[in-house]
Parts: sequence; C-alpha cells; structure tokens
Amino acid sequence: MFEAVEGLIDEHAQLEHELVQPDVFSDPVRSRTLNQRYAALTAVVRTYREWLATLDNLGAARELAPEDPSFAEEADHLEERRVHLEERLRHLLVPRDETDAKDAIVEIKAGEGGEESALFAGALLRMYSRYAERRAWQVEMLDETLSDLGGIKSATVAVKAKGTSEPGEAPFALLKFEGGVHRVQRVPVTESQGRIHTSAAGVLVMPEAEPVDVSIDENDLRIDVFRSSGPGGQSVNTTDSAVRITHLPTGIVVSCQNEKSQLQNRDQAMRVLRSRMLQLAQEQADADASVARRSQVRTVDRSERIRTYNFPENRITDHRVGYKSHNLDQVLDGDIQSLIDALVSADLADRLAALESPST
Repeated sequence: MFEAVEGLIDEHAQLEHELVQPDVFSDPVRSRTLNQRYAALTAVVRTYREWLATLDNLGAARELAPEDPSFAEEADHLEERRVHLEERLRHLLVPRDETDAKDAIVEIKAGEGGEESALFAGALLRMYSRYAERRAWQVEMLDETLSDLGGIKSATVAVKAKGTSEPGEAPFALLKFEGGVHRVQRVPVTESQGRIHTSAAGVLVMPEAEPVDVSIDENDLRIDVFRSSGPGGQSVNTTDSAVRITHLPTGIVVSCQNEKSQLQNRDQAMRVLRSRMLQLAQEQADADASVARRSQVRTVDRSERIRTYNFPENRITDHRVGYKSHNLDQVLDGDIQSLIDALVSADLADRLAALESPST
C-alpha cells in the first residue's frame, strides 16, 4: 500500500534542495509554483511517516498486550489512529485539479427578482467575506455595482490566502463548489402583504490566474472606457475612468469601475479576464474528460440551481449532496465550513471511486 509515496519522498527532497537556490529567489513565479508543490508533498510525507511510526508502535503494543492489559488499550487507540492516517493519506494522494492551490475570484450577480435579488446577492457577498475572515483570508473588492436599496447588482472580489496553503485548503479548492444559482425564499423588505417570494443570485468562482497561466494577445482585446455609475445609474465620476475589456475570440466581457484611475481599473479587469479564461480552459478540459473522472459535485453549468436558503424555516439545503441544516442565520454570518466539508467529501469520494473502478 502507498508504494507511490516513495517517489514523492524523493521529489520532496529535491524540491527542498531547489527552494534554497539563489535563482529561485529571483523568480517569484517559479518560487510560488515550487512552494505550492512542496507544501502539497510535505503533507503527504508527514502523514506517511506518521503512519509508518504508528504501524511500528501498533505492532509493539500488540506483542506486549498479552503480558500487560494497558498495551491492549493502547493498541486499540493506535488502530484507530492507523485507520485515520490511511484515510487521510488516500485523500492526499487523490489527483487534484492543478488550480486547487490557487486563490479565487468570486463573482456574484443579482438575478430575477429586482431589489430583493440584489439584497440577497449582498447577503451572499457578506457570507463569503465573513467566511474568509474566519480563515484569515484577505478579500479584495475588484468591482461592485450597488442597487438603490443597498444591495448589489454585481460584485467581483479576489479571495487570497496568506502564504502557501495546505493541500485542499486554498481559497479556490474550498470555494469552487459555490458556483451556480443560489435561490432564496423569504418575505422581501419591499413586500407589504407579508408574502414569501422566491428570487435568486448567481455565483461564479474562478481560480485567480497568474500572467504566466494564460496567454492573451493584446490584438484580441477591445478596450472601452466610460464613466463610473452608482445606484440608479447616476454618474459618480467626472472622468472616463471605468474600463470594459472584450476578449474578441471568446466573447468574454469584463468591466471594472471601482478604482479612481483608468489604469487601475484596466489592471483589475485584466485579472478577472485571465481568471475567466483559465476557468474556461478548465471547463473545456472537464468536458473532454471521461464521465468517471468528472466530479459529480462540481458545477459546470452556471445556470444550475445548487442551493436554497429558506428564511421562514431557517433552513439551508444543498441540492447536489442532500445537505440540509436549520442554522441559516449562522450560515449567512459565514459559518459555512460544515457545508463546504460535505461538498469536498462528496468530491473526494467521487475521485476515489473513479480511481478504484476498473477503466472502461
């Protein structure tokens, strides 16, 4: 079991040697890539060595158990630890998306439902921002368009981890299952009869792309500038500082207006464009992969309804994995780790099943 780990131990040692070389320090992109791989392998190597030590201790405890009952009890604890470590090691060895180690770009857009949808979109933005705070991540607003009642028509934020994350703990790895249509059932603030309405907001989560991840030809871009606008469409800037970039080959359109200068908005828009193009490439790769290899949890269709937030019953339901809880108030305050854990576990189970099933 775990024969492949021996090769990973050698790679880990090689990376340890490379990371102290001067040429790596002078190349930020290479340094980041190597550090991400090193962090992933460190988790594997550490767990594997602990598993080997546990096996040795378990064998010794079982040998001594007939002579001393305390060793039998210790053997039981070590057996539980062995099972836990083997499960963790299997999960660490499951092939992951290359983008799982990246930070995330999250776009939230109000859907049908007017102001109520915009208010719900604002609640989702707060939910993800509070979750990021709990994980000590940084949230950077890239673009935001407010509604008249203080909701958001659309918002784009970058969610960034501090330092190098453990495998499966980076922002994109945990947030990528949030993409899709989120439906809300509640009495809107604009409803005078107390009737429950249903509206929705859309969420798109992308890995934040580095310039080296995506090649963009400047000749393929159409760049338009315009004046920033606020709620109701009123102008909030006297200069043409807002930027809209259209990538002509794919038709992807990105606009940013939050910054005061045209150059800053262009830089932010390019960040989002690169991430959208990387996400598009990932979706195309998933579509080309065999059905067995594709996750049953990942949302490729951005129009898919993935979750319902029911305010009268304080209930949240994720329709993909059957997750249900009655702590909606806590969830909207950022307490979504249990929900994310359920989605990550379902994805890992799919990947393990694909590895263990015979190829067709």
